[in-house]
This record gives sequence, C-alpha cells and structure tokens, in this order.
Amino acid sequence: MKILSVHAREILDSRGNPTIEVEIKTKQGVFRGISPSGASTGKHEAVELRDGGVRYFGKGVRKAVRLVNTKIKKKLVGKSCVRQEEIDKLLQEIDGTQDKHKIGANALVACSMAVVKAGAAARNQELYLYLNSLYSKAFGEKVALKIPQGFFNILNGGVHAANKLAFQEFMIVPFNSKFSIQLRMASEIYHNLHKLLIKKYSSVAIGVG
Repeated sequence: MKILSVHAREILDSRGNPTIEVEIKTKQGVFRGISPSGASTGKHEAVELRDGGVRYFGKGVRKAVRLVNTKIKKKLVGKSCVRQEEIDKLLQEIDGTQDKHKIGANALVACSMAVVKAGAAARNQELYLYLNSLYSKAFGEKVALKIPQGFFNILNGGVHAANKLAFQEFMIVPFNSKFSIQLRMASEIYHNLHKLLIKKYSSVAIGVG
C-alpha cells in the first residue's frame, strides 16, 4: 500500500504547547501521528526542533512542519507503508545527525507513528497486533515482550516531584499473559510502596510524584 501524500501541521498538546501532527494518506484513508513532548528531557535524548523567538515562548514547530512538508514528503510519497523498518531508517538518513537536531525528533517520530498506523490498516490488523508482528520480525519469534504489555510508573522524580531523585520515572513491568492481571499486580505494588514510603520517610515522601 503506497503512501499517496504526507502533510504536517502545528497543533497544541495537553499542556497548551505546540507539537507536530503528521498525516499519511493511502488508498485506505488518512492516518495521523502526533509527537509527544515531555516536560523534562535528559541530555542524551534526541532533540526536538523548535522555532525559537517570542512566538509560543520559542516553542513553535513551524520549522519542523515545513521540513516534513518538503524534504520528508518528497522521500516518503510512493513508498510502501508496510515497510516500517525501511521507512524509519530513511527518516534517520534524511536527518543525518546523531541527536536528530537537523529535522527534529518531533518531526521524525510523528511521521513514524503515522506510517505504522497506515501499515496496520494495510494489513487489516489492530495496531497492537501489527506492532507485535514488527517486534517479532525485528527481534525474533521467541521474544518475551508482547503487546499489550503494561509499563507502570510508580515513583516520580525530576521536575515533576518535590524530591531530589535524578530519574523522572521509576517503572515496573509485571509479566503475565493477561493485561488485567498485569494491572492488578501494578496496583497492589503501587499501594504497598505507598505504605512502605510513609513508614520509612513519613507522609512527606508521598506528595505529587
């Protein structure tokens, strides 16, 4: 299933800050990917492309939008949307930098997300099943991780919390074939951790984050 068109636009995220949305069009419809944007980022993370200046306090993404609608569009139109690994490599080549600062990780991620949704539709699969097939192809059939697999944030640090923890999120991954059991495991661990923290550090340890 070939990609017929690529179009990006600037939208606002849940915090009211600009981010980039990319639409991929195939014969089966229009598929959208929206780049997430964290409030705190590590020094080793890929770089978002922001406009700078006074507009949106420098957080605008018009530059990234323009690059998707020109450079990336030119390379993706006509490509098969089910060639996810090939497209992701192509996107990295278009940028050509280690930290993705030339095109912007926000632009690249939104494009990749839109393509994978188009690929799932082309295969007539639910997105999670399609992602499972891509994961198995990349890492082998005997991988332990299968979607849906819960990743649960149970303790916060960084800018989100009034503590001195360097890591922003401490996550657990309960393994079970049923997501409902994964969810129960995570909930029980979370509430037991809550009790242990109060016992050891008092209630100051269980504020926001």
